[in-house]
Amino acid sequence: MRENQRHTSRVSVLGLGRMGAPIARTLLAQGHHVTVWNRTPERAEPLVRDGARVAGTVAEAVSDGELVLVTLLDHEAARDTLARAGERLRDRVVVNLTTSTPQQARELAGQVAGHGAQYLDGAMLGLPETVGTTEAFFLYSGDAEAFARHHAVLELLAPAHHLGTDPGLAEFEDLALLGGGYATLAGFVHSAALLASVGRRASEFVPLLSRWLTGLLAFLPELAREIDAGAYADGASTVAMNRTAVAGLVEVSRAQGVPPGPHAALLDLLTRREAEGHGGDSFASVVEPLRRPGPPVG
Repeated sequence: MRENQRHTSRVSVLGLGRMGAPIARTLLAQGHHVTVWNRTPERAEPLVRDGARVAGTVAEAVSDGELVLVTLLDHEAARDTLARAGERLRDRVVVNLTTSTPQQARELAGQVAGHGAQYLDGAMLGLPETVGTTEAFFLYSGDAEAFARHHAVLELLAPAHHLGTDPGLAEFEDLALLGGGYATLAGFVHSAALLASVGRRASEFVPLLSRWLTGLLAFLPELAREIDAGAYADGASTVAMNRTAVAGLVEVSRAQGVPPGPHAALLDLLTRREAEGHGGDSFASVVEPLRRPGPPVG
């Protein structure tokens, strides 16, 4: 499509912090009409040079945009700021990119809908410097029609994935992704502490760990297949085998004066599964004591 045929949208960005400013800058670079609002207006000055319009109030900013992106500090700030827009929200699409919980996302969706606006909740998986690139990805949930209508704009910020109409789904997925990442980071810092006890540097350990983690990542689809099916009998990596390995890790950690941290909890799960007669089942079966009873997610 030639430049003069590109559809331009009117977008308002509320909040110009670490992610808000790069988002506004990315949209301006793509030729969209961007209005910005920030509690401290001075932060908007660099964006004004790029073509942004600065609104003096939240209501004014919301009035300017058909699409309203909220990138504030926390849920309370997002809720209170949108409340100041009131009826100006009518016929707008509000995309809340502020970190919150699933329940907070649902509550804000109700608040916005009460003023006649459509709502999308978003979770940003990326860093400020990756906004506008494929290195980041953003998750969305909520109004499907609103997502489809503004998909092209949202895709400029990062690859955009709509997970479903429940506004809380993006936050659930975000927290689950963070859980996997934090568990990896917790394992790494524990390993670094354990190796430091015998004089080995963390930087020397990283290349081998990277190779090991690459193999583990390749194993995840198999574990996911077993978990989704609830069938663990044919797993290549059994509960008993892993209990022995993790028990050794916990024992050596304590002997070296390093708290076993996350590995102690894993050992408890593995020990419980083996005691219940599941020692020959796949490692994936440790999910069973953690499952919350309820219908499968479709």
